[in-house]
Amino acid sequence: MTVPAHRATRDQPAAAPTGAAPATPAAPTAAADTEAHGRRSGRRAEVAEGPAVRSAAPLWRLLRAELRFGLAGPRTLVTLAVLALVPLLIGIGVTARGPAGDALAAAPGPGPGLIAAITGNGLMLPISALRVTLFLLLPLGVSVAAADALAGEAANGSLRALLLAPIGRVRLVVVKAFGVFALAVLEVAVVTVVGLLAGLTFVGGGGQLLTLSGTSVGFGDAMSRIAVAAGWALLQVSAVGAVALAVSALTEHALVVPATVLGATIVFGVLNVIPSLDWLRPVLLTSSWSSVTDLLRDPVPTDGLAHGALLAVGYLVIGLAVAVAGTLRREA
Repeated sequence: MTVPAHRATRDQPAAAPTGAAPATPAAPTAAADTEAHGRRSGRRAEVAEGPAVRSAAPLWRLLRAELRFGLAGPRTLVTLAVLALVPLLIGIGVTARGPAGDALAAAPGPGPGLIAAITGNGLMLPISALRVTLFLLLPLGVSVAAADALAGEAANGSLRALLLAPIGRVRLVVVKAFGVFALAVLEVAVVTVVGLLAGLTFVGGGGQLLTLSGTSVGFGDAMSRIAVAAGWALLQVSAVGAVALAVSALTEHALVVPATVLGATIVFGVLNVIPSLDWLRPVLLTSSWSSVTDLLRDPVPTDGLAHGALLAVGYLVIGLAVAVAGTLRREA
């Protein structure tokens, strides 16, 4: 069928004149261009600001994670088990009768005499156990924990992620120091509680403490002395932990930390007994550790305890300051 000419003309676009340039699409308007540029800029801003708006985890959550992963390990459990054995073995050993016990009581020196004085005097056992463990086992436990806190993380490569995380390096040191301090609390608590239970169970004593001065004090006074001894020992162990954390912040080898702490403990002990080096004794951390047994005297001499507490606070502050400075200078 034939289409009328007027319908063909109305339904189809008119043909371009011969020789005319082909039509081009209209250029976008200025408003459309501005809107598209704004959308692209907004998307780029969102992508760029994505990592920056990520907020750091709350401090309490970091502390809880440090406690969960730092104190639940098998090494911590072994350390606490070994510390618990010390007062148990002392309590069982002093109850033994025979020539060995008589020889122990008659042996010269403060060590054997202190252990022999526990016989029939169970409330003396916790303080004696703290003195025995303070010179080796307690510092060793916190130094190993401090070694894992920073140097151990650097050795296995996880410290770099922690330094790049949005938690701040000072907060990182605070979290790690909290973990070391928590372990120190556990160590001292285990020695004190197990020593008290072992003393009351195996040694006895009728609920009274016979002091090294020959007087007797009641159960309440004895418990107060034990609490003071535990707090004083905790302060000393925390100072050692701070120094170990400082060493851990300055090295990437975890074994260097306990080796340095134990080596310094031995060197301090040697320097403490050299008469010509008496001028060094007031600044040696270990020089006052034997003062914990002053709590077994009546009245209690406080000079050694006070000096040891002030010295421990000084080491604690210096150790934490060096740990922060070392962490701030460490490359990610």
